[in-house]
Amino acid sequence: FRFGVRLSGWGDFRFGVRLAGILTASRGPRALREVSSSSPEAGEGQIHLTDSCVQRLLEITEGSEFLRLEVEGGGCSGFQYKFSLDTVINPDDRVFEKGGARVVVDSDSLAFVKGAHVDFSQELIRSSFQVLNNPQAQQGCSCGSSFSVKL
Repeated sequence: FRFGVRLSGWGDFRFGVRLAGILTASRGPRALREVSSSSPEAGEGQIHLTDSCVQRLLEITEGSEFLRLEVEGGGCSGFQYKFSLDTVINPDDRVFEKGGARVVVDSDSLAFVKGAHVDFSQELIRSSFQVLNNPQAQQGCSCGSSFSVKL
């Protein structure tokens, strides 16, 4: 039994079933757990992974799989986050790792999410990976699935 699963546009049905939830974005206040990244720079250009994100990724990834975070045009606020499982690291990708879990972001998308936190939230009506506290986002839509960027 799943709530809010959207697989439109996803080529990997297995991924949607394994996550059993919609993938959303949020800027709202939330208590974050300790976060870190393997990137040598501090702050600028980093993506931070929460403990719950790491735990869920270790549960759903197999072998060389990792979570890919992309930003694409769309949604009611102009941009939206897209999460997918992947196994190929491209030359322009940045890898962020914590506790053996990896999140990969391409250089174009990184400009829209640098400094943000990737979290996994499990609630009564949905389970999802989320981008929290994105310093590049000005506002989000009421459903929390898209955002506009600061100019």
